[in-house]
Amino acid sequence: VQLVESGGGLVQAGGSLRLSCAASGSIISFNDMGWYRQPPGKQRELVATITLGGGSTNYADSVKGRFTISRDNAKNTVYLQMNSLKPEDTTVYYCNAFITTTRTRGYYWGQGTQVTVSS
Repeated sequence: VQLVESGGGLVQAGGSLRLSCAASGSIISFNDMGWYRQPPGKQRELVATITLGGGSTNYADSVKGRFTISRDNAKNTVYLQMNSLKPEDTTVYYCNAFITTTRTRGYYWGQGTQVTVSS
């Protein structure tokens, strides 16, 4: 199973980016999916999560009202729309998903995508 993030890059403060995370492999089913980030010298922190059906989402206080998480189960993909970006949003973003495969099940992580917001 692989989770591959894309969509990171450099943007000015106030701008927007849309991150995508696509899963591939011998996947039977997904459960919760989410986005996390890890600022330099700090622990990885939750940004947003979404349940299987997309009916329930959860956001860190620092991103509420600016970021929106969504998913497309048919494409095995989770998205993070990031608006009104701030310099403090600069860091590496990782996607996470609980996946059941033909052999096992558990939480999987992507390799990360860098987001840089200039002031």
